[in-house]
Amino acid sequence: LGFIWATVVLLGGFAITLDKTDFWFITIILLIEGTRIFSRSHELEWQHQATWSITDAGINSFRAIRSSSHFIIKAVKAIFQPIDDAVRKQSRHSREITESKHLTSRRKWDRRKIPTRTWTSSDVPLLPYAQWVFLSRNISKLLYWLQLASATACVVLSLMKLIKHNYGEVAKGDTDKRNRRSALNIFYALALAEAALFLLEKAYWEWKVIYCKLLDEVNKECELGPSGRISIRRFFYDAYSRCVNGSIFDGLKMDMVSFAMDLLASNSPDEQLIGVHILRKFAVNERYSEDTLQKIGITLWVMERLVEMLNWKDPQEEEVRESAAEILSKLASKKQNSLRVAGIPGVMESISSLLNNKRSSGGAADEICGKNIVCDHENYGFWTFNHLGLLILKKLARDHDNCGRIGNNRGLLPKIIDFTHAGERLLKDETVSQSQILTVKRSLQVVKMLASTTGTTGKQLRREISEVVFTISNIRDILRHGEKHPMLQKLGIEILTSLALEEDATERIGGTGGVLKELFNIFFKQGMPENQNHVRIAAGEALAMLAMESKSNCHRILKLKVTEKLVSALADRLLRINSARIVRNLCTYSGADCFTQLRGVTTAAPTVLKAIMSEENKLQEVMVGLAAQVFKFMTSQESSIMFERAGIQEAELARALVQTLQKHQYPPIKIPRMRRFVIELAIWMMRDKETNIQIFKDLGMEKELECVSDTTSELESFDIFSGSVGMSRHSTTIHSLVETAMKLLDDK
Repeated sequence: LGFIWATVVLLGGFAITLDKTDFWFITIILLIEGTRIFSRSHELEWQHQATWSITDAGINSFRAIRSSSHFIIKAVKAIFQPIDDAVRKQSRHSREITESKHLTSRRKWDRRKIPTRTWTSSDVPLLPYAQWVFLSRNISKLLYWLQLASATACVVLSLMKLIKHNYGEVAKGDTDKRNRRSALNIFYALALAEAALFLLEKAYWEWKVIYCKLLDEVNKECELGPSGRISIRRFFYDAYSRCVNGSIFDGLKMDMVSFAMDLLASNSPDEQLIGVHILRKFAVNERYSEDTLQKIGITLWVMERLVEMLNWKDPQEEEVRESAAEILSKLASKKQNSLRVAGIPGVMESISSLLNNKRSSGGAADEICGKNIVCDHENYGFWTFNHLGLLILKKLARDHDNCGRIGNNRGLLPKIIDFTHAGERLLKDETVSQSQILTVKRSLQVVKMLASTTGTTGKQLRREISEVVFTISNIRDILRHGEKHPMLQKLGIEILTSLALEEDATERIGGTGGVLKELFNIFFKQGMPENQNHVRIAAGEALAMLAMESKSNCHRILKLKVTEKLVSALADRLLRINSARIVRNLCTYSGADCFTQLRGVTTAAPTVLKAIMSEENKLQEVMVGLAAQVFKFMTSQESSIMFERAGIQEAELARALVQTLQKHQYPPIKIPRMRRFVIELAIWMMRDKETNIQIFKDLGMEKELECVSDTTSELESFDIFSGSVGMSRHSTTIHSLVETAMKLLDDK
């Protein structure tokens, strides 16, 4: 407004009548104001320059000599060009020099410890021999003080004229004296008001930003840590610049996450580091994590950029790579984001690049350090990347489709299994690093999740896992030496249980020396704390699975001479369910040639009968199934003796069986084999003694069998399940069992 008033009203309307002093005062004030406006707009650009780079420790700033001559030529040319163009060229060239320094530092990488990035304000030299003068930070300060000086000068000059009112003598015949004085008063008042408002703004700025430490408060609230002040300062000047140069709404629309995402797209390594550092801090912060991950998750190019960063193997980019991996690990924890991450082309290859086992890391380390860079392998964070890589895979593996993608990636599965290796020293040494134990644990968790996958994908994964020659032997070592790490033992056992769903894998497990023996050692181990009983239960489940439909494994178990212990365990409330399952499978699948070795199981009959009469649900189901097999090893007289020892009459057992069928008129989901086992035991009883046929008739067995025939389903046709998919179909259908029982009832 003051500029328009001066040029249009004063210089345009009163140019001839203006006093020489007023003319030069107006001109000087306009020049001062123009200088201040220019300084203010370009101060922001140089403030950007001051926060543009995060300097690397040990970088030699004089490495920019080769490009300095080009800059001098440009600077000389800029003298004859508008000041605005010159400043912009200086800013652009300073960035080129910084990139040159960055490349030079890579060539100078030595054998000593890798220097870490130091978060400081940037000092970007524009000339190698005039560093202090041309530092971007000092230039911004110069422009800042130039603004203050120009505003102060404007206030002084305006006050001088407003106080003295010496606007010159009026020429003869000048009738516009009053208008000229008023116009000059208005101009000087406008100049004074504008300059005073500017000084007031600067005073408020100093009080708020410097004295009250606004940026530090924001950094503290965002919890970005000591290194975050540079990021906050850069964000602040970006937002302020948009408000000044554009609309205030441009600045208000900015947020830290969007700001950081924009920096990821930069070609500057330092800006990339600032961006990924901000996203990492926000992603792990409970207050901001959900919104941050949601925003990243719906921005495909950001996720692709983060995945790309996983492949950056230059040691100088270690921090960027680690931050990107941590962000992706948080991103993968949400199912929807997990699917998006897994859908990015090449993501599995990128995650695989994070995994490098130190036992065979020679080639991997060379790959990371590069052929032209000499680096100390010991200082590179291999184990950190291993943890993050396995953590990402663990979270991705929660989804069925992602498990298939992991299995389809060539070479990834053997890498994961390689981390399950834990020797005796690692497992028994109390001083061993917990990070190494954590690596083994995470790798076992990933393998477990892959092995327990359902459907065709799970079948393929179990086959591939069991075909890796180290899988079973690594788990055996954990079972043998992992007494101090029960969680690792349980994970290993659960992997074996899942693999046992496949016939080939079952044979491989049983054929690996010591696996069955170690499982029984854990299963029968006494004196374990109560909080570790889950390991014994898991061992029993694995043994039951390995004995199912595997004649060779049954023979291997019998050679271990554990039959008596299994019979004794039927009385142990913790072990009896799995003991009953193991004994039943031994009786069912060992074959006729093992009859003599299994004769000892007949001593379990009284315990089994009592459990059938007194228990319910799962325990009753397995005991009924075991009874149907155990009594096959007895004569009629021997079975009568067992009933007497148990204090139970056969009629009482028959009534309990009929009542069980009445209770479960439809196949129960939790105990799908109950009706099958009841009918099997009833058939044995009717074949054992003809008197039992009449007992069942009197109890209404025929009616219950007809109900079973009308309500049977595929659920009762399988012994085990993988999700909702049936595995290990029974050789005899339930319809066939019903027909056999009905025929026995009709023959009487």
